[in-house]
Amino acid sequence: MSSVSGAPKCAETDYTSDNDLVAAGVHALHADGDLTSARRCFDAAYARAEAGGDVPAMAEAALGFGGIWVHEHRTGADAAVLERRLNRLLGLLSRTDPDGALAVRVRTRLAAERDYREGRSDAVLAALEEARANGDPVAHAEALSLAHHCLLGPEQRLLRRDIAVELLAVSARTGRRGDLLMGLLWWTVDLFLDGDRHAERRLAELRGLLAERDHLAIGFIADAIDVMREIRAGRFAEAERRARDCFERGRRAGDADAEGWYGAHLVAIRWYQGRLRDLRPMLERLVHAPTLSAVDNAYFAVHAVAAAEAGDRRTAAGALARLRGPSLKELPHSASWLVTMHGIVEAARLLGDADLADEAYELLLPHAERPSMVSLGVACFGSVHHALGVAAATAGRCDAAAEHLARAVEHNRALGHWPAAEESRRALERLEPAQPGRATCVRERQHWRLGWGERGALVENSVGMLHLAVLLANAGTEIPAVELAMGVTALAQAAGQRTSPQAVLDQEAMRRYRTRVADLQREMESTSDARRAAAARRESEALLAELAGSVGIGGRSRRFVDNAERARVAVGKAIRRAIARVEEADAALGRHLRESVHTGRQCSYRPV
Repeated sequence: MSSVSGAPKCAETDYTSDNDLVAAGVHALHADGDLTSARRCFDAAYARAEAGGDVPAMAEAALGFGGIWVHEHRTGADAAVLERRLNRLLGLLSRTDPDGALAVRVRTRLAAERDYREGRSDAVLAALEEARANGDPVAHAEALSLAHHCLLGPEQRLLRRDIAVELLAVSARTGRRGDLLMGLLWWTVDLFLDGDRHAERRLAELRGLLAERDHLAIGFIADAIDVMREIRAGRFAEAERRARDCFERGRRAGDADAEGWYGAHLVAIRWYQGRLRDLRPMLERLVHAPTLSAVDNAYFAVHAVAAAEAGDRRTAAGALARLRGPSLKELPHSASWLVTMHGIVEAARLLGDADLADEAYELLLPHAERPSMVSLGVACFGSVHHALGVAAATAGRCDAAAEHLARAVEHNRALGHWPAAEESRRALERLEPAQPGRATCVRERQHWRLGWGERGALVENSVGMLHLAVLLANAGTEIPAVELAMGVTALAQAAGQRTSPQAVLDQEAMRRYRTRVADLQREMESTSDARRAAAARRESEALLAELAGSVGIGGRSRRFVDNAERARVAVGKAIRRAIARVEEADAALGRHLRESVHTGRQCSYRPV
């Protein structure tokens, strides 16, 4: 049988026997993680063993050619070569040693390849039981790793973690370093997919082993996870740099996922940067790339989101229709299923498709407490609660949406995914109904009482609160920052400053303060409400105290060195600190002030 299409030729003259070629392939695969060199050696070994009629060598070569992962051969031609070789060997071995370790290993590989393509796991789990019963440690270890690769859906989390731990134990019997690394890698991946707080510990352990001796293929996975962690931390520039390095490592290892995972990293970065539409040309190419996994549908969903964000509703709707088919239930629950559903929900929101959002909500609900991650933990889109909240909001169930999004904020913080936490917080804000009217602010002894519709907060006195009180009392009016600053203190006491002085409160500022005092005096005289009268009196006293500090002998204004820039900075900081304190007391009221109060050289309160 000819060599696989496109595979580099092996320098067969370097090896004196079929077994030498097989041994070279085993070393490249399990010790070095060099998938390209391993395929080259195993391909050449199979051809030589086939010519010599050496069935055991043919079997070892065909199994090695399959690689350490399931579905390593993505193109139809290469996958067909592997399957033909395995099926032929199954027939040959069934006549000579049907219950031997080689026959068990061939049956396991065939079962894994077919299960993976069909989104199933029953056949490979049956093959795993056969491998356990056989007793051969290599057959047992290979079956465990292949079965784990077919169990990356969200429903299989407990089973696959048990399998990873079992593989670690069996690796001590095989003597192959690659089995130990695979067991630790699968355990690490499982913890990240579950959002486990100790995932980084296992990753550090894996990194320690790789530091002793590198393994190209497994190191590629570890690098991809590290890129995901940089994105979670919001370090996008560093994540993008490391994503390029990770891609190069994957390419050197010969991993078919190198391009797809690089795309996944860029998608996550641009998603949280709000620039997903920039990737449309890449997405249009990748969505049909033959190197993508047979059960990976995430790019269809991301393509739909990018198109919807760009206003191309026709393309977005078409991508969603391809995904949805007769029902979303038909989508295989593969390693990319949660992220696919995350994208479907976001696209449904952008298109206003309540029915699709409702259908996605019911499917995602059992997985609410998990992170939306793709493949072996290479990209994370935050808590599944976020997608549930967005889906519920799109379907018109606002109470459920608020509960999910509030939980998503906390869950994303626990994951250390700060961009996702901010996205969930913004989505939660969009749910809050608009509050009527303007906010108010009145003095109560050493505090200020703020009101906004039915909401209210009591905040300690501060310079920033005095600024806020003036702005809220003059809604819609721009007040110079220097005017606000001069109402509380003289900014220009620095030695040696030579600019021309001006009044601490100029005539216009003093007029505003005195007008407010007069208004409060009239309110005290006219109201029969004792509480309102007391509040007006306290605010009046506070303003009079400020005025007293701003005038000198004969009621003339004290002098103030003109420094508008310093006033802008000082007033802005004081107001922001005050709003932060309001937000601690009442989050919604604080957000209203943050959105409605504008600072700079001119300050104003313009209710949103």
